[in-house]
Amino acid sequence: SVLHLLAEALTQIASGNAVKIVPIKPELSTSEVAELLNVSRPYLVELLESGKIPFRKVGPRRRVLFEDVMAYKKRIDSQREQTLAELAAQAQELNMGYN
Repeated sequence: SVLHLLAEALTQIASGNAVKIVPIKPELSTSEVAELLNVSRPYLVELLESGKIPFRKVGPRRRVLFEDVMAYKKRIDSQREQTLAELAAQAQELNMGYN
């Protein structure tokens, strides 16, 4: 599986895409999660407090399971793809020059 991961990373790099490899812990701090999702920490805290991503408190600090972060990321990526497909379909229906 490591060989497959390395091959995928090299394929992405060859395509001009950035690749980031980070060690994964079972629980992450809010700063780590914000960096992983590429959002600000205050925005992440809003997501946590609204219940969009589960978390637990350890004293005054929030801890988030890596698997919960990845589930959230998968959900929002899917929603984004669906929205883009809908926008593309509308643009084609309106003959906006997109094929």
